[in-house]
Amino acid sequence: MTENFSSEQKVAIVTGGASGLGYAIAEKFTRSGIYTIIIGRNEQKLQEAKGAFGELCTYISFDLNNMEQIPALVEDILQQYGKVDILVNNAGINMKKPFTEVTDEDFQRIILTNVSAVFSLSREVVKAMAAAGRGSIVNISSMASQYGIPKVIAYTASKAAIEGMTKAMATELSPQGIRINCVAPGFIATDMSAKALDNDPERKGKVLSRTPMGKLGLPEDVAEAVYFFASDAAKYVTGTILPVDGGNAVGF
Repeated sequence: MTENFSSEQKVAIVTGGASGLGYAIAEKFTRSGIYTIIIGRNEQKLQEAKGAFGELCTYISFDLNNMEQIPALVEDILQQYGKVDILVNNAGINMKKPFTEVTDEDFQRIILTNVSAVFSLSREVVKAMAAAGRGSIVNISSMASQYGIPKVIAYTASKAAIEGMTKAMATELSPQGIRINCVAPGFIATDMSAKALDNDPERKGKVLSRTPMGKLGLPEDVAEAVYFFASDAAKYVTGTILPVDGGNAVGF
């Protein structure tokens, strides 16, 4: 046990927790008294995030693409903290490229990070949650899974897979006390969205014109939704996919 951790506290894992949506989620958790383990690949960003979040946060530098090491990663966490109450599968990568230029390697790289690693980590965490008879997993999808967006075929496929996994996991695991839900962000003001939109004024204009609220969302908007699913306030909610998109999906 670490000196700042109490066994009475909930323990959360947030992948990709050092930047973007993951950073906002980890910040919300720590401010709410949840001991939060952020996982990522960039040691400097992890250290900076831990410094900002304070004593209720620790970090692990780990590449989730190394799936053969995931069981040992989870075992180490369980040895140290005794449990995992919440898992947020946030880590993901995107790639903007015309369909015919996407190579097999490009496609597989996105699927490995956004789908396969999510499955593997969830499987290992679920073993501990099932033994405890409780737990909450929140997957991060995207509104890209709900409708066609050009030049992001691999990302779209990966997020559609996440939503399917969410429903299948909820059906199988909810009887064991494990709730599985999914947040599907629309266009949120992050570094990732900036890369996609700032150099494409036509696409950005289209996004804003069909978003009834007329603006991009903020990372904390997603964090609040994730926190709801992870909290006891959602104790009778499972298998749900919640758009956080300013109405983009219903706009015209």
